[in-house]
Amino acid sequence: MIVTRETVESFLFHEADLLDAMQVEDWLGLWAPECCYWVPCNDRDANGTDPGRQVSIIYDDRARLEDRVHRLMSSAAHSQRPRSRMRRVVGNIRFESREDEVHTRSNFVLAELRRGRQEVWSGVSQHRLLPAGDRFTIKAKTVLLTQSDMAIDNLTFLL
Repeated sequence: MIVTRETVESFLFHEADLLDAMQVEDWLGLWAPECCYWVPCNDRDANGTDPGRQVSIIYDDRARLEDRVHRLMSSAAHSQRPRSRMRRVVGNIRFESREDEVHTRSNFVLAELRRGRQEVWSGVSQHRLLPAGDRFTIKAKTVLLTQSDMAIDNLTFLL
């Protein structure tokens, strides 16, 4: 695969579309078998933060990520009845190709509407992508929420 701005942007936009449409099983298919999905708490920069020693909003390996997706799609996810309507904008995409990975950093704004109440989420997403044939798989995703140091009612969807 030739890594270009277009291929990286296309992948990140595709991921956002899957999440907005709540096609979370397809989204899960984007992830590598060995992966990490992390949303740190009370830290605007993940550098120097050890998720094994500090509180995280989300810190999932593949098995936990599969459980999270299964719960979201099950009838037991009362917090997502009715489902949130979401739209996100991804921008300011930067990337760097390394030996066998592509590291990205992008800003996002996410509007969520559920039960007549709108929430706005924003932050920075950092991806570690593995080129796999003609596409990427996600090795790691870190989401640095702008409001990570505020009380968050219940994060009942995927960022």
